[in-house]
Amino acid sequence: MGVISLESIGLLHHRKHPADVKKAYPFAAAAKMEDIPFFYFSFNSVDFENMKIKGWRYEEGKWIQEQMDFPAVVINSGNPKNEAHSKVLKQLKKHTIFTSYPVGNKMKVYNKIKRASAFASYLIPSKTLHQAEDAIPFLEEHANAVIKPLSGNHGKKVMFIERIEIHYKITEGNQVSYFTEKEMIKFISHQIHEQKFMIQPFIECKTKNGLAFDFRLHVQKNGEGMWEKTLIYPRISGSSKLISNISSGGYRGELDPFLKDEFGDQSNQIKEMLENFAIRFPSHFDTLYEHSFDELGIDVGIDSENNLWIFEVNWRPGSKNREFDVARRLIPYCKFLINQKNK
Repeated sequence: MGVISLESIGLLHHRKHPADVKKAYPFAAAAKMEDIPFFYFSFNSVDFENMKIKGWRYEEGKWIQEQMDFPAVVINSGNPKNEAHSKVLKQLKKHTIFTSYPVGNKMKVYNKIKRASAFASYLIPSKTLHQAEDAIPFLEEHANAVIKPLSGNHGKKVMFIERIEIHYKITEGNQVSYFTEKEMIKFISHQIHEQKFMIQPFIECKTKNGLAFDFRLHVQKNGEGMWEKTLIYPRISGSSKLISNISSGGYRGELDPFLKDEFGDQSNQIKEMLENFAIRFPSHFDTLYEHSFDELGIDVGIDSENNLWIFEVNWRPGSKNREFDVARRLIPYCKFLINQKNK
C-alpha cells in the first residue's frame, strides 16, 4: 500500500505531458531551488487502489516518468475536463492539501464582501437580473448600466446600456444597437435565456485618449503564508471597446508610465492606493471563506474622481509570461502548508 509523501509537491493538470504545460518547468525549477521534491501528474495517472501516482520528475534537463507516492500538497492549477476528472479531484482532496479553491460567481463574491461591510464601500451596487424587465427600473435610477454573466466569460457577453430619451443604446463589443423598450426587453431576454446575469451601474474608467482601462492586482501568499503583490498592471482596451479584458482584445500596459501619463502629479498617490489595496483586501477576503486562497486576481477601476471600485475577484488568475514569478512564491507557500500540517 502506498503512502502520502511527507514532503513533496504535485502539480495536477488535465494535459498528459508536462512539456505541454508552460508552468510545469518553472515550478520544477523553483522546487529545486527550495530543495523540495516536485512532480507533475494528470487526472488519469492516479491509482487510488495502491495509493500511487504515475508522475513526471524533471531531472538533468528532461522529464522522467515514474511511480510516486501521493504528494503532501497538490497545486490544482487545471480544471477537471469531465466527470471522471471531477471524481479524481474529489477523492484526492481526502488525502492531500489543495492550494486553490473557487471564490464562486460574481454575485456570491459581491454578497460576501457586502455582508462583511469592511470593504463594501468599494463595491458597485449590483443585482441579479432574473428577467429582462428588471432592467427598466434600474435604468430609471441609473443613466448607464452594464449587464454581465455571473460566471466569468473573459469579457464576453457583456452589454452596456444607455437610456437616450425613449430609446436604449446597447453596446456589445464593437456592435452598437438602438432599441425601443419593447425591443430591448426582447433582446435582453434572448441573451439571458441560457445563463445567469447581473446588472450594475456603469463606472466609467477612461484614458485621456478615451480607451477603457482597469487594473489587475495579482497577489499571492509567500513562504510565511502572508499576502504579497506579484504584479499590478493596467489593462487597456485595444479599440473603442468598453472592455479592457486582454482576452477580448485589450492589452497589458506598464504601471508606472501608465500612471504618469494618466494621473500626472497624482500618479504616486494612485500607485500607493493600489498597492495598499492589493495587500489589505486579500487579507480581509480570506476571512470570508472556509478555505484560504493561495493567489487572487483582483480587477479594480479608478473613476474620474479617483475613487477605487472592485470589478471582479478571480481565484485562478492567468500568469502568462510570468510563470517564474508565480512559482517562486507558490512553491514556498506549499512548503508553508506542509509545515502547518506537520505542526
